[in-house]
Amino acid sequence: MGQQRVLIVDDEPALLRMMTVFLERQGYQVADAATTEAAWSQIRSAPGHFDVVVLDGTMSGIGTEELAFGMLTASPHLRVLAASGYPMDMTTFEAAAPGRVAFLQKPFGPAALVAAVRRLLGAEEESL
Repeated sequence: MGQQRVLIVDDEPALLRMMTVFLERQGYQVADAATTEAAWSQIRSAPGHFDVVVLDGTMSGIGTEELAFGMLTASPHLRVLAASGYPMDMTTFEAAAPGRVAFLQKPFGPAALVAAVRRLLGAEEESL
């Protein structure tokens, strides 16, 4: 299997860079998007390209639910990790895409980020 690809979507430049560095150090290919529109554009242009999207749950632009559902629909193997400093109800996401979504509470450290991404990818590997 090839190197796993992660798209990080966050409007905080320092956090975007930190997550990129952490995941690249673990061997992931990482792309980023500072806006929801840029993220949606990347997914639409290459729907099967990414394995996981780390999505900030409180960005302006396209709403988190709309973006996540659009991404999950456009790319049936894609996993979405929603990250936010605010609680998020993941029930609707789980019902629509069982095993393909998870939540990570901000602030988090490198180990928590890497573990959450690995758990999502592990769910994919177990279903194969």
